[in-house]
Amino acid sequence: MSDLLPNTPEFSVSELAGAVKKTLEGAFGRVRVRGEITEFKAYSSGHQYFALKDESAKIRAIIWKGVASRVGLKAENGVEVIATGRITSYPERSEYQLIVERLEYAGAGALLARIEALKVKLAAEGLFERKRPLPMLPAVIGVVTSPQGAVLQDIKTTIARRFPRPILLWPVPVQGEGAAEKIAAAINGFSALPAGGPIPRPDVLIVARGGGSLEDLMAFNDELVVRAAAACSIPLISAVGHETDTTLIDFVSDRRAPTPTAAAEMAIPARLELLADLAQKSARLTGALARATSQARLLLDRAGAKLPDLPSILGAARQRLDDRGERLTLALPNYAAARRAALERLANRLRHPREILAAHRNTVSLLEHRLTAALPNQVRTRQNAASLLAQRLDAPLPGRLREARLRLENLAARLDSVSYAAVLARGFALVTTPKGAPVSSAALVAPGAALIIKFADGDVAVKAAAKTAQLDLGL
Repeated sequence: MSDLLPNTPEFSVSELAGAVKKTLEGAFGRVRVRGEITEFKAYSSGHQYFALKDESAKIRAIIWKGVASRVGLKAENGVEVIATGRITSYPERSEYQLIVERLEYAGAGALLARIEALKVKLAAEGLFERKRPLPMLPAVIGVVTSPQGAVLQDIKTTIARRFPRPILLWPVPVQGEGAAEKIAAAINGFSALPAGGPIPRPDVLIVARGGGSLEDLMAFNDELVVRAAAACSIPLISAVGHETDTTLIDFVSDRRAPTPTAAAEMAIPARLELLADLAQKSARLTGALARATSQARLLLDRAGAKLPDLPSILGAARQRLDDRGERLTLALPNYAAARRAALERLANRLRHPREILAAHRNTVSLLEHRLTAALPNQVRTRQNAASLLAQRLDAPLPGRLREARLRLENLAARLDSVSYAAVLARGFALVTTPKGAPVSSAALVAPGAALIIKFADGDVAVKAAAKTAQLDLGL
């Protein structure tokens, strides 16, 4: 065995690694590998490293910075893809790896699963619930689509036929690398246009493209495009694919059109239909106004029939006014004549002042005669009364004082004779309540009642012991 060893070529580690690398690159060249992305990591340098795996194996993969923008889709963990690239090795780790040049979703099933997962996520955020009304007659219509193809032409033709309106186009690629980013930028750009600026702001926005496969429509299932449509401040109509095609932008848009032509019809009304509708409403309004006028006239006639005869009322009022005027003309002279007659009657009842003066003189003479006769008697009576008063006033003052003192003593003796204090001094007592009301009968005293007994030299408080009127004197 040892004799064969010298014939075996000897390689250094670097030589063997280089040989393996050449063998791998020469034997496989460009390959397409299907697997699930895992261990994805994007470095700050721009390179992306991940692994592709299936049920029983795993291979390292790299997307270089210069290829990342053209690889076809964004690499994410858990996504099943078909990676196209070159097999090579990394000698420092003795690993073989795939240098990826393009990524594709692995079949419709994987695409649909990815779309469904994103749909559930966006629905949970409430992005599918906002639906705004479209303006009836937009002044400017914005369109986000490819400048080539029949989509733009169909929209322009439909709008020109229905109601010509200015169209503002934001050209974008509708599939392929970078399409989603450009479509989202176009929607955000339209939404950011200020009102009254140099570029007219659209009143409604149409995002459209023609039909295609699920892979062709994936740009309109991209999360970036869906969020841009949901955040758009302009009412948005989605018209992506044919009638049977459904993309996530359809769920966040305010209206979904089955075709671009239908989107244009939603965005703008038909001029002839508007004119016909206006004529119909005008006719209905004219008829309604005529009916309202006729009904009001009928009600007015009915109300007028219930009113009194105004000319007759006016004639009666005029006649009454003439009568009152004539009576007023005659009333003043009649009133003056009546007042004059009353004055004459009063004048007849009056006497001449000379007669009144003579009567008063007779009365005065009679009174003087009576007074002269009665005056001597009254003078004598007044003189007697004055003499008596003078005699009383001339009596001595001490005598009058003795008389007053004697009268006072008599009155005091009489007062003492009727006072109960003298009775108490003889050994009797006065029974009262605590409030001072006299108690004159034993029947009025309740057992246990408080009483006051007044003696000549003081009061004693007692309490009634029983109905026998025996008193508890506290002895």
